[in-house]
Amino acid sequence: MKIMEKQKKIEKDLVFSDEIKKPSDFKFGKAVANAFDDMVGRSVPFYAEIQRMIFELAAEHALPGTTLVDLGCSTGTTMIGINSLVSEDIRFVGIDDSGEMLQKCEAKLSEVKFTRPYELIMADLHGEVKIENASVVILCLTLQFVRPIYREKLLKRIYDGMVPGGALIVSEKILAENTIFNRDFISYYYDYKRRNDYSEMEISQKREALENVLIPYKLSENVKMLEEAGFVAIEIFFKWYNFSGFIAIKN
Repeated sequence: MKIMEKQKKIEKDLVFSDEIKKPSDFKFGKAVANAFDDMVGRSVPFYAEIQRMIFELAAEHALPGTTLVDLGCSTGTTMIGINSLVSEDIRFVGIDDSGEMLQKCEAKLSEVKFTRPYELIMADLHGEVKIENASVVILCLTLQFVRPIYREKLLKRIYDGMVPGGALIVSEKILAENTIFNRDFISYYYDYKRRNDYSEMEISQKREALENVLIPYKLSENVKMLEEAGFVAIEIFFKWYNFSGFIAIKN
């Protein structure tokens, strides 16, 4: 499935194209929501392939009569991609802390005539997010935005809300295991963004905006958190320099 072709029009990401006089932390407000699909497609290496892999993994583990939860659902791309691959009695729940993102998500679901039972919830993942009867939970480029002090609590809450055999699917920006590689990987990543027509100013301004908001962990640190939450089977399904995808199964 060519997930980016399902939309009528994708607004180009120009969020950081003009000089920002008073820098502030990155926010998922209206400007970002409107340009998000272009932004993530041009900013995350192999984004479409990562999504396709998430679709496959979710379809493999989604159980009839359960719930699929997308934490940090943004504009709904993941839910739309999985929709035709799983049983119609699986309820979808999209959770995001940005009202603008959820509005965009609702519009996209309407555009593709999304008919299965679903609910979109505005909630802060740092708080008491309710997860119940879930056979699949997805954190696509989301955990990295959760403040470190809350990550273990969130993962434990996810684990407790999943049915036995349920799958947690995560994609994340990560740090290299050995710090000697971090500089190289970041350099290659910025080269990737340049190849996707981002200017030096756009790269610099977005990096500054994300500095205190997106806090990556090492892959091993993420795996350790999953193990401590109770997950027993953990596997890496994607890796590109400082980006990774991994899946964890509950007994």
